Amino acid sequence: MRDFMKPGRSVAIAENGMAATSHPAATLAALEILKAGGNAFDAAIAAVALQGVIDPHMTGIGGDCFVMFKPAGGAPVALNGSGRAPGRADAAWFLDRDMDVIPDGSAHAVTIPGAVDAWLRLSADHGRMSIGEVFAPAIAAAENGYVVTPRVALDWARYAGRVAAHAAAAEMFLPGGQAPVAGDRMAAPALGGTLRRIAREGRSAFYEGEAAEEMTAVLNAAGGLHAAEDFAAQVSDYGEPIRAAYRGYDLLECPPNGQGLAALLITRILDGFDLAGSALSEADRIHLLAEATKAAYGWRDLLVADPAHHRVDIAEILSERSIARLRACIKLDRAAEAGAFDGPAHRDTVFVTVVDRDRNAVSFINSLFFAFGSSIYAPRSGVLLQNRGAGFRLDPTHPNCIAPGKRPMHTIIPGMLMRDGEGVMSFGVMGGQYQAAGHAHIVSRVVDFGDDPQSASDRPRSFCFDGVLSLEPTIPDAVRADLAARGHKTAWADEPLGGCQAIWIDHRRGVLLGGTDHRKDGVALGY
Repeated sequence: MRDFMKPGRSVAIAENGMAATSHPAATLAALEILKAGGNAFDAAIAAVALQGVIDPHMTGIGGDCFVMFKPAGGAPVALNGSGRAPGRADAAWFLDRDMDVIPDGSAHAVTIPGAVDAWLRLSADHGRMSIGEVFAPAIAAAENGYVVTPRVALDWARYAGRVAAHAAAAEMFLPGGQAPVAGDRMAAPALGGTLRRIAREGRSAFYEGEAAEEMTAVLNAAGGLHAAEDFAAQVSDYGEPIRAAYRGYDLLECPPNGQGLAALLITRILDGFDLAGSALSEADRIHLLAEATKAAYGWRDLLVADPAHHRVDIAEILSERSIARLRACIKLDRAAEAGAFDGPAHRDTVFVTVVDRDRNAVSFINSLFFAFGSSIYAPRSGVLLQNRGAGFRLDPTHPNCIAPGKRPMHTIIPGMLMRDGEGVMSFGVMGGQYQAAGHAHIVSRVVDFGDDPQSASDRPRSFCFDGVLSLEPTIPDAVRADLAARGHKTAWADEPLGGCQAIWIDHRRGVLLGGTDHRKDGVALGY
């Protein structure tokens, strides 16, 4: 129970259904879908599609997604809705031009958007409502306008420079040359029209015809290697989640090309330490998370890639023999040397989770990658294109090297916690590179300390990445000094670390408990 004398937010509690998102309008849209007879799949798609309109720097139909879901009474399933490189995107093409990275604002960073295909497939296979009904909130916001909320306005202004240099994007997203402020009204009529066509005609309205032709032409004009057949060929894939045990629970993640393997590695390492024990201080716990993160991200950067091009032995990587070697390298009183990261920053994402009255549970993450993605905008169709291809390497020996039709390594990961075969928490943590560490932190707070989803989300966060241990300023100075004395290069985080949404399913009592991050604008609501 939280201290009601202090500022904070109570955990949301409901019986029949619940949604948790990072935007209040998206949560309301999902809840209205549930109350109108839709299921968790319908509601999650509705929320994500709406956020593609009202959170345009974070997500949209020009982006990618991953979904983890557990149908009522069924086994959990992972859906990979990430896009592929163009058929002409061979590493040799880039190396012949003396390129060693793919610039994040270039057309070469744009892989084929995968979200729309995944939304439609999920809706057709598991939804109850028509896609027109599901898209209705997004279409209404795009065509009739919406009001900008505070955190959206903050990020919009912070990253306005990413679109300022792109005339078409600047005209759309910087009216009068300025980012909108909280309370301003915006609209996206071209995007609304495209959503209407998709609802009426299906995937061909996006991956073929006028929209695909415009996206191809815009990308080609910017130097891209894209062709119409690349769009037509995009398809999402179902798969089996990967998992690891943690103190009697199972943490489930999507398999590569996402970084879920890193989250499993961190939790497997931490499973060997009594984090809730009185012998450990808060500085000890932050240190252990940092050291486990270093080890896991090192493996991630070496191994995670499109499994169609590079397969890894996940069972061996997560085996006790392998994990024991990683644990043995951790010293409680000394920070290990951190390797430098030479890839791109991974930033902007929305995460949605919905559980319905039947206990279908959906964990859904959708992203443009960087703020405003590539900033390459197709104005007639209203599509802002992601830049996930910036995550590819150009070293032909690296598993994540770009290749025709290949998917890049992704940081966006939906999570699911299970116990005794039942899904008990659908959750995710936005925040780019932070996400795998964030999953481990939330799971530990819930499992080790008994936090409800809201309390777990509210806790101060830390993140060790690229040689720096970032600490949210709610962590005491004395803890920072302790960590620095162990050899960590510490710094106060200049912006909140991630954003969490989670729903706990209490099967015994028949109730849902939801939390959403105070670091964003969103809410968790049920009925």
